[in-house]
Amino acid sequence: MFYFIKSPFWLQWLYKECVWEIKNAKNSVFLSFDDGPHPEITPFVFDNLKEFGAKASFFCIGKNVEQYPEIYQRIIDEGHTVGNHTFQHKNGWKTPLNNYIEDIQRASTSISSRLFRPPYGKITRKQILFIKKELHLQPIMWTVLSGDFDKKCSAEQTYRNVVEKISPGSIVVFHDSLKCGEKLKYALPLVLKFIQQKKWLAEKIDVLALL
Repeated sequence: MFYFIKSPFWLQWLYKECVWEIKNAKNSVFLSFDDGPHPEITPFVFDNLKEFGAKASFFCIGKNVEQYPEIYQRIIDEGHTVGNHTFQHKNGWKTPLNNYIEDIQRASTSISSRLFRPPYGKITRKQILFIKKELHLQPIMWTVLSGDFDKKCSAEQTYRNVVEKISPGSIVVFHDSLKCGEKLKYALPLVLKFIQQKKWLAEKIDVLALL
């Protein structure tokens, strides 16, 4: 499985309508969590964020929100940001525009947010432009990909991927899913400790600052 740990400049340029980092964030980094909510893994994330006084952004799958509405509500109650990650985790490269948009809109019935992240990061320019102009959602990509989803990536390497590439303004992707739970439970506390030692702030993505 090939993927970039740190998103290269040329990829950011190709998809320049998306947000890849939070510019002018002099002392802050932005942790994000995809594919939840999950009844075991997401509360683990909450507890660790709270221990370090951190906020984060959760890009939720609509069907999981419908299944675990109390976990979704806890994201909001604890002061984090939510985002739309489609209803069924659709791959934009393999999904016609109309079907992709319908899936996003279905997720929007239970996810109140103007932030959107495409599953797998796979989305077409036509889909991006429609999402921005017609749905009034802001696509959010990432600066650093932890690799927690990769079977060949160890828990230690997941941690290393983040701390070796993160810098102020970085948007980092983890996954609060059962598949990634073991690696997340190892890496997240260490990443939060690293952020604390660097005297950075772990903050949520502020949609108002992006629009």
